[in-house]
Amino acid sequence: MSSGVKVCDSVIECFTNMKVRKMCSKEEGKKRKKAVLLVLNDSQELIVLDKKKEILSGDLMDGTITDALQVFAEMLPKNGCCYALFDLSYETKESKKEELVFIHWNPDAATVKDKMVYASSADALRKKIIGIKHEWQITSLEDLLDVNVWAEKLGQNVVSVECRKVELQCH
Repeated sequence: MSSGVKVCDSVIECFTNMKVRKMCSKEEGKKRKKAVLLVLNDSQELIVLDKKKEILSGDLMDGTITDALQVFAEMLPKNGCCYALFDLSYETKESKKEELVFIHWNPDAATVKDKMVYASSADALRKKIIGIKHEWQITSLEDLLDVNVWAEKLGQNVVSVECRKVELQCH
């Protein structure tokens, strides 16, 4: 089901900047977005950046933010849906990695109408953000803040997510 919603050009530009890693100065690197929220505008015709809800890499570099997942969780609307792009840092037994994750925040407290509008509009966004490796629907802050849930979604051998140690699961 498609809603006919369009994606604002600034969303596509932001996605491209987050996805493409290029050499830059330390100052330019500080302006790099770690996480952004994407919402429907008031008329629900356009997916736009929520300019007040973002985390910059510089906030982590200078220590303003020490726990990106916690700050990200606090940015999410408690009773409403949104989309997010999160530049996730994690470590496997072999290497450190960063991958862009597309999140559909769909909390239990959201109205049925809100859930339906966002679910039907997600396809418009998916078509514009080509190359996302991970797409997750998250419905609770508990799952969002549980690095073991993230590690399970990322695959085998994950030992930490956003500098938080993963509890190794015995099978």
